[in-house]
This record gives sequence, structure tokens and C-alpha cells, in this order.
Amino acid sequence: MNEALEFVANLAGAQLEIAFLVFLRVSAMFTLLPALGEQSVPVRIRLMLALLFTVLLAPMAAPHIPPLQSTSHLASLVVSEVVAGLALGMLLRLAMMVIQIAGSIAANVTSLAQVFGGSSVDPQPAIAHLLFVAGLAIITLADLHLKVLMALIDSYMLFVPGNLPSGADLADWMTGNVSHAFSFAFTLAAPFVVVSLIYNLALGAINRAMPQLMVAFVGAPAITAAGLILLLLCAPAIVGLWALEFDRIMATLGVR
Repeated sequence: MNEALEFVANLAGAQLEIAFLVFLRVSAMFTLLPALGEQSVPVRIRLMLALLFTVLLAPMAAPHIPPLQSTSHLASLVVSEVVAGLALGMLLRLAMMVIQIAGSIAANVTSLAQVFGGSSVDPQPAIAHLLFVAGLAIITLADLHLKVLMALIDSYMLFVPGNLPSGADLADWMTGNVSHAFSFAFTLAAPFVVVSLIYNLALGAINRAMPQLMVAFVGAPAITAAGLILLLLCAPAIVGLWALEFDRIMATLGVR
């Protein structure tokens, strides 16, 4: 009887250790995760979601987590799990920021950043906020929770528990993703940049031809109207292209 109780206690202790390490990776990821980990979501809800993901993930992650050998081994596992979760969350948050950056570029080049200033948890122009909310809705409706769960499962191949990735490799990985994020954001905002360039060239030519005309008063309504019309025409394409890019980034984590 005592041997059976000891076996059950050891088994329960091992399962709790696995659940604890899995929770570290999940909770670290949830601090930066888009939609499910937004600052506007109450902390209690985020905590319950992290616990739910831990329950679902623990049985599948158990084969990848080595048994504890010493206190130093536990410390290395804790650090590696937190770093892995933060790296995954940072990559997905960066993917979410792409559409915000594109909206900010579009708002600034069309002089709509100050006219239609938005207020949110992170202050941003209204165009950026509109595209950001649209992007959140798209990825949430596209089974984001399932993709995140699959990414966490496959992340145990990318970030092996107990093996802390080198700073150089992690820096190169994040630098490449940041560079691609800004270039893709500029690509999404390219129609607004082109229209703004044409507008400023035309305004300069008119000002040279008629110096007495207050071209700023004539051109300001024109660029505002052009920006709003362009937003109406391009917003579906921008959000659609960004959603495809978000799926591509999820694919780099192993999501098929």
C-alpha cells in the first residue's frame, strides 16, 4: 500500500513539474500574444486562458521535457522556458505591429495623423487603430487559438527545454524579423506614399506657378479626401495581404 501511494505521489509530482514548466512558456507567450493577450483583456481572463492552454499542452509537451536532475537543472529549464515563450510572443506581436506601422505611415503621409487622432491603450492614429482592430478580428475568426496551440506544440522542436538559445542566434533571428516587418509595413502603405508624393510634387509646381495662391488651404482638403478614399479602396487588400503574412509567420513556427 505504501509503495502504491509513493508511486502515485511521485507520478503526481512529475506531472506537476511538467505542468509548471509548460505554464512558464505559455504565460510568457501570453504577455505579448495578439488578441488573447492584449492589455485590454482583463488579467484574470488571460490567466485562465494560460492555465487552459497549459492543461491542453502538457500531455503533448511531456515527451520533450527531460526529468529534473538537480536544482541547477531546474533553473536552466525555467530560464529556457521563459525565454522561449517571450521569443514566440515577441515574434507574433511584431507580426501584429506590422499593420499598425502601415496605418501610421499612411496616416502621416496623408496628414490624417493629427486630424483623426485615435485614443487606445497604445495611442496611435485612427487609421492605424482601424487596421489594427480589423486585423485582430480577422486572425481571431481564423482560429487563432488553434494556431497558437499548434505553434506551442511545435515550438518544442525550435526551442528545446533546457537548451538556452545563444544570444547571437536569437539576435539574428529577431533582427531579420524586425527588418522584414518594417519593409512589409512600408509595402502595405505604398499606395498612400505614392499619392502623397504626387500630391506634394503637384503642390510644389502650383506654388511655383502661382506664388500668390495659398496652396496649403487648397491642397489640405484634397489630400484629406484622397487619403480617406484611398483607405476605403485599399483597406480590404491591406488587411487581406497582412493576414496572409501573419499565416506565413505562424508557418515559420511549424503551424501547417
